[in-house]
Amino acid sequence: MPEDKPLRSDARRNRDALVMAARQVFTERGLDAPLKEVAARAGVAIGTLYNRFPTRDDLIAAAVEDRLEAGSRIAEQAREIDDPWGSFAYLVEKVCELQASDRLLSDLALRAAPSPAVARAQEYGHGVMREIITRAQQAGVLRTDWVLEDIAFITWSHTRVLEATAHIAPDAWRRNLALTLDGLRAPAAHPLPVPPITETQLMQALRK
Repeated sequence: MPEDKPLRSDARRNRDALVMAARQVFTERGLDAPLKEVAARAGVAIGTLYNRFPTRDDLIAAAVEDRLEAGSRIAEQAREIDDPWGSFAYLVEKVCELQASDRLLSDLALRAAPSPAVARAQEYGHGVMREIITRAQQAGVLRTDWVLEDIAFITWSHTRVLEATAHIAPDAWRRNLALTLDGLRAPAAHPLPVPPITETQLMQALRK
C-alpha cells in the first residue's frame, strides 16, 4: 500500500511489525488466516491493523513485496542464460524452488494479484517470461503450442504437490517438475486435445 507522506517513528514501527507478523502468520496458516492473529503477533490492536491496511489485500501486498523482487531477479537471471532451453528450464525450476521455500508465494499463485503494484510486478515478470518462451520456441527446443498462461498449470500442480509431500519428501516436487519439463520439449510434443485457456479465463480462475 503506497504511503502518501512519511510515517512517524511509532507508526513506522507498527507498520513494520504488522508486515513482519503477516509474513509469519500467512506462511504458517495461509493467506486467509485471521487478521486478528496478525495484530496479536505484532502486538497492536486490530484497529491499528485496519488503520494501516484497510483490506486483507493491502496487507498481503505489503507482505509479498520482497518476494516479488526475488521473482523478478530470477526472470532477469534466466534471460541472461545463452542456451534457450537452459534459460527456460532455469526460469521454471527457480520459480518452483521459490514457491517450495515460501508458502506465501504458493498461496499467491492460486489467487489474483492483491494490488495494482503486485499486478505491475507480475506483468513485468510475465514480459520477461514471454521473451524466454519465444526464444526457446524459435530455437526449436520448446513445443510451439505452449503459451505463457500454461505456466499456471505448472504452478498450480506444483502447489498441490508441495502440500502433499512437504513434510514427507520435501524434494519430491523436483521429480514432478523434471517429468513436466521433459513433456514440454519440442521432440516430445503431440497435438493437444483443447486450446490453451485465455488470459481472461485465467483471471476468472484466480478470483474463485
